[in-house]
Amino acid sequence: MRTTRSIRCVLAAVICGTLFNSAARADGEVIAAFTKNQVDPHFEGVRAGVAQMAEKMRATVKYYTPTKPNNITEGMSQLEDVGVTKPNLMLFMPIDAKAQLPTIKRLIESGLPIINYNDRGGDAPYLSFVGQDDYKLGYDIAKTLFDHLGGKGNVVMLEGVKGSTTGDERKRGFDAAAKDYPNIKILASQPANFQRLLGMQTMENLIQQFSTIDGVIAAADASALGAIEALNAAGRKNVAVVSINGVPEAVEAVKTGNLLAIAEFDGFKIGCVATAVGLNAIRGQSAPKQVTIPGAIITKANYAPWLVPYKDRTCPSPDAYITK
Repeated sequence: MRTTRSIRCVLAAVICGTLFNSAARADGEVIAAFTKNQVDPHFEGVRAGVAQMAEKMRATVKYYTPTKPNNITEGMSQLEDVGVTKPNLMLFMPIDAKAQLPTIKRLIESGLPIINYNDRGGDAPYLSFVGQDDYKLGYDIAKTLFDHLGGKGNVVMLEGVKGSTTGDERKRGFDAAAKDYPNIKILASQPANFQRLLGMQTMENLIQQFSTIDGVIAAADASALGAIEALNAAGRKNVAVVSINGVPEAVEAVKTGNLLAIAEFDGFKIGCVATAVGLNAIRGQSAPKQVTIPGAIITKANYAPWLVPYKDRTCPSPDAYITK
């Protein structure tokens, strides 16, 4: 009985795989592109990159974004919808990797090709991962701040979401850099969940606790912008703040001197490259297991390219980032 059931499952997967891929091989494929919310400008960049590359490669895109930011219930429902609508390709970033992983594995087993992009989505057999090195981004931006402070001073950290690969790896980078600077004192390290309001509220509490803060490391632009609001309201305008992302509003803050520097985590490039890698794969090319896009340090000396609106940017060639 068990053998018969197994054979049926294999046949079902083969049939579903055929259905998922029957339209793919040329152009006109349908891509299901997931992002986590509509309020973070980083994801606006991701969607713009996906749209531009899809149009260039003659595919169409259906976007899946929760109406409530980062809502896992909506996220799960949208995964189920993909199982019904059967696109040719899916671009997936997790809201909660642990909760969503079983459904992702079922979709892959049914024959749906999935690219994991932006945030790592667990150990499913994805076609490829397209993103950036969060540990290196964290290390490089913390080092930028510590060098600016002359290797000494009081610093606080605004972390991302604890338990998320992105947040944890960036924090690991912050900590590694701090170990290289023995005269840097980390006063506190608290979650701000990549959010502006929580970044502001957390910074307000830290201002109450510590009379002297020389620097702030934020895991995302949104948290940094919230922290700057709190610092300005408290009259502490001489505190150096750094972050990770490079959304236009934060780059504008670099231009005006309110933000010292940003480690580039470029959603537009990630969207472009993930779309190209995925479409090439379902059109018969081999997919690299991983594509890591390097990030620059954005400062007052070089900020101009990141002030360009997403709609006016041009997708880079994925070949520039694929290791041969």
